[in-house]
Amino acid sequence: MYEHKSEPLAPLPVFYHRILRSLLTAVILLGICLAIGIIGYHFTGNIPWIDAFHNASMILSGMGPVVEIKSNGGKIFSSLYALFSGVAFITNIGIILAPAAHRLFHRLHLEEE
Repeated sequence: MYEHKSEPLAPLPVFYHRILRSLLTAVILLGICLAIGIIGYHFTGNIPWIDAFHNASMILSGMGPVVEIKSNGGKIFSSLYALFSGVAFITNIGIILAPAAHRLFHRLHLEEE
């Protein structure tokens, strides 16, 4: 049968570096998602920049819209952005939790051997 030799658990500084890298990746992804929302709301809904920022932030965080959108293009963008934001939120949670979950499963695997 196949024999697998597992590697030892990574030292804490390496683990902390992985967490920091995941957080940085999540923040960059969040910034890109926010920029998409701001630009989209500004140009499709004819909303001023600050209101577009406010609305995109609220949608991306799951709080809901704050600005009433009157144009059909703005409403279509808003609907698609809301769906996109849900996926982006779940993806960001996965990116942030991945190093901790990996370490936990690695530790459990080491304890079995």
